[in-house]
Amino acid sequence: MIDYYEQLSQEEQEKVRESIQTLYRQTFLLEKKYDKKTGRYRLNQEYYQCTGHLEFIRAYFAVMGIDVIENSSVGVIYIRGEQVVGEKLPKLATLYILVLKLIYDEQMMTASNSVNAVTSLGAVHEKLAVYRLLKKQPSPTEIRRSLSLLKRYQMIEPLDSLDGIEGPVQMVIYPAIQVVLMGDDARELIGTYSEGDTEDEESDESNEPGESGL
Repeated sequence: MIDYYEQLSQEEQEKVRESIQTLYRQTFLLEKKYDKKTGRYRLNQEYYQCTGHLEFIRAYFAVMGIDVIENSSVGVIYIRGEQVVGEKLPKLATLYILVLKLIYDEQMMTASNSVNAVTSLGAVHEKLAVYRLLKKQPSPTEIRRSLSLLKRYQMIEPLDSLDGIEGPVQMVIYPAIQVVLMGDDARELIGTYSEGDTEDEESDESNEPGESGL
């Protein structure tokens, strides 16, 4: 493993380091990301940078007991293992993930050749209401914090500014949502939350994105 790395040029060594650091920090790497300037999806060079040295990167993470998994069908590389320590999510962010997963599945059932879905904050809140997952309207601060966390972990890409959270907010749901929770897992967890007390959105925390349903 060390021989492989040492035989690389300085530029390639830097790319390997960047890939390792990005994966460990973000948990997921997407093959395509939405470019709000052009309104199109563009190839993510970080993804291909990682695939170019994937076997070495897998061996590197294996030393820490972490698996590096490539799901080429949806264009995601992610890490999984007990040593993957991500940021704790507030319950509101976890509920968003559950509902976004259901919305993603619904849209993919009717999509012909896309692995991406688009929804709105209003639609998310409507589903939360249908499943009786929120007993009170979350504050704009809670909403911004939750959406910002999901953006950081590449679950979503907000298409509108989060500064004006009171207005309509459209968002792309990235395929990384596929490897966080399976559809049945999402529905089971929604049932659990529906039966419990979901009023305190800030104090109760869930697992990090990398381990929610892997």
